Amino acid sequence: MDFHVSLVGRKDLSGEIYRQLRRAIVNGRLRHGEVLPPTRELAQHLSVARTTVTVAYDRLAGEGFVTSRVGAGTFVNDHGARAPHETKRRRVDGALRPLRIWDSIPVSAAFIRPAQFDFRTGLPDASLFPHDRWRRLMSRQLRSEAVRAGVYGDPAGYLGLREAIARHIGVARGVEASADDVTVVSGTQQALDVVARSLLTPADRVAVEDPGYQPARWLFESLGARVNGVPVDQHGLVVDALPRHARLVYVTPSHQYPLGVSMALSRRRALLAWAERNHAAIVEDDYDSEFRFGGRPIEPLQTIDTIGQVVYVGSFSKTMLPTLRLGFVVTPPSLRAAVHKAKQVTDWHTATPLQMALARFMDDGGFARHIRKMREVYRIRHEMVTNALTGKLANHLEVLPSACGLHVAALARTASTDEIGAVVRRVAHAGVAVQELSQFAVNGPARPGLVLGYGAIPTQHIEEGLRRLRHCFGG
Repeated sequence: MDFHVSLVGRKDLSGEIYRQLRRAIVNGRLRHGEVLPPTRELAQHLSVARTTVTVAYDRLAGEGFVTSRVGAGTFVNDHGARAPHETKRRRVDGALRPLRIWDSIPVSAAFIRPAQFDFRTGLPDASLFPHDRWRRLMSRQLRSEAVRAGVYGDPAGYLGLREAIARHIGVARGVEASADDVTVVSGTQQALDVVARSLLTPADRVAVEDPGYQPARWLFESLGARVNGVPVDQHGLVVDALPRHARLVYVTPSHQYPLGVSMALSRRRALLAWAERNHAAIVEDDYDSEFRFGGRPIEPLQTIDTIGQVVYVGSFSKTMLPTLRLGFVVTPPSLRAAVHKAKQVTDWHTATPLQMALARFMDDGGFARHIRKMREVYRIRHEMVTNALTGKLANHLEVLPSACGLHVAALARTASTDEIGAVVRRVAHAGVAVQELSQFAVNGPARPGLVLGYGAIPTQHIEEGLRRLRHCFGG
C-alpha cells in the first residue's frame, strides 16, 4: 500500500520514518495484517537511501510493531495496535467558521435507529424491491461500452433514461414533455437545488407550504432566500395567503406533505393565475402520485400550465429505493439550459450505470409491474391504518382524508402538542416509531397530531404497532 511520510525539513530521516509509521500503527491507521511498502519502493518514493528505510523497519520489528517474512513482505502486528500509553494527536478546532445559517439546519437522524414497528414517513418497503433483477441490470450496464469508456456524461442525464421518464410521466400523469425537457438528478432535494440556483438571487422571497417538507425550506434558506410558510387547509395551499413579490412557490399538490390533502382544481387554477400576475415560478413536487387508491387522479399543475411557469419534479425514492438517489426535473424550455449548467457545476451528472439500469428497467416494463405490485400492497396497508384511526383510535385522533401516498396524518382531538410529544416518546420505548405533526410547522402555530407512514412496516405488524400506540394514549 502507499503510505505518506513527510521528510520536508527533517534531519533524522530514518528516525522520522520510524516515528510516523509507528504513530500510524498505534492510531489504527495501519491495521493488523496490512503490509508495508517494500523498503526499495518506499526509499525510491521518498528519494532516500534504502538503508534509511531498512533501519526504520528494523526498529519497528524490534519493538514488535511489525513482522518481516522473507519473500512475503513486512506486516503490521496485532501487538502494535493502540498501545495504551499512546494517544492520537489532538487536532485544533480550526479558525474557519461556517455561515450562521448552518447553525439552524439539523443533520437528520430520523433513520439512524431501526424500529420494530416503523411508521416513519419517506420509506418504501425494501423487501418489495426486485433486488435480483436490479443486480443483473447493474451488472450488464457495468460491462457496457458506455461505462467502460470511462468518460463524463451529459449533465442532463443519460438520454435513454430521459426518454423513458418522458414516456412514463406522459402515460401515467399526462405530463407533456420530451426527453429534452427532462434533467436527471439525485433525488428531489437536488432537483430543488438546481432549480433554485437557476432562478433565485440572495434575498429573493420563496413561499413553501406550512406545514411542509422542511428540507426544502432549509435548502432555500441556505441559498440566501427569505422563506415564508403559507397555510394549507383541506383544499391545499391557501393561495390568498401567498406573500407579495414571492419569486418561487414550492408545492406538493397531488398529496400534500405531510397533511395528505390534494389541492382542489379551483386552487390550482388560482395558483397558476397568481404566478402569472406576479411573474413567479411554481415548483410542483408530484409527491407519492404513483400510489393512488381511490378517487379521480389529480391533474398535475404542469398539464394546465399554459405559459411555462411550472417546474415539475419527481423522484424514484419511493417507487424504487431512497439509496439509489435518482430523480428528475421537467423544465420549460426557457429554463432548460440553466438547469443543465446548474447540474454540471453541482456534481456534473448522476451515476451513469444507475441511469442506464433504470432506463432498461422502465423500457422492458419492469418498472410498471413493480409499481402495480407495490400499489396493491400499500392499498391494503392504507386501509388498515385509516380503519384503525377512524375506529379504535378515533377518541384520540381525527384522520385527515387521503386517497394516495405512503402516509396519513391525524389531528389530535384534545391533546396538546406537548402531550402528543409525550405519547411519541412513550411509544418509542415500546418499539414504535411515529412522527409528530408539529415538527413540520414552518411559520404558523404547530398543530398537535401524528403522521403515520406505512411504506416500511410489514403488513402483519401494523395491527400490533397501532395497538401499542393506542395503549400509550391510555386507551
